[in-house]
Amino acid sequence: MPDKKTRWRTVAVFLIAVITGLGFFMAKEAELVSYMSDDPLACVNCHVMTPVYNSWMHSSHRQWASCNDCHVPHNNIVNQYYFKAKDGLFHASVFTMRAEPEVMFMREASEEVVQDNCIRCHVQQVTQTKYDGWIDDHAKNRTDRQCWSCHQEVPHGKIHGISTIRNNIAPIPTDTEKTVIPEWLEKQINDK
Repeated sequence: MPDKKTRWRTVAVFLIAVITGLGFFMAKEAELVSYMSDDPLACVNCHVMTPVYNSWMHSSHRQWASCNDCHVPHNNIVNQYYFKAKDGLFHASVFTMRAEPEVMFMREASEEVVQDNCIRCHVQQVTQTKYDGWIDDHAKNRTDRQCWSCHQEVPHGKIHGISTIRNNIAPIPTDTEKTVIPEWLEKQINDK
């Protein structure tokens, strides 16, 4: 008969193996490695993001910016992955508890990151004086307010809630290889 120490070790090794195996299984099922990439399809691992992804796919930003270009800080790689992990764990916990809101809003930290990234990419539009005069006090207020206070439909369109998006029932994201050209425009192009 094995002694208590040997039996305890056997049980401990077995439990560690089970916990490790379950951890690897959950990491595989959650596609954990995909979140370390810049692939926008990683965001659609959670089905509630499908309408947001689809609206981005039909926007002008699709060709120039991925999800991470707007929603993750770019000041250094450590902060980038720290923010992705922190924000991702928050999103995962909300999604796991089925507590996702009908209308999604950015938290304060995310708002700051998105604002910084808008300015980072569109610094010319923010700093050039030729844009003065379009809107009262635009020159003075360009950096004092959030970009989306005026540009509400960029890049996600008229998103109000996760159940109000056209084509929200799509089980998989819109094809990334297909160019989005309306049929009427394609017909006119081919006729000429």
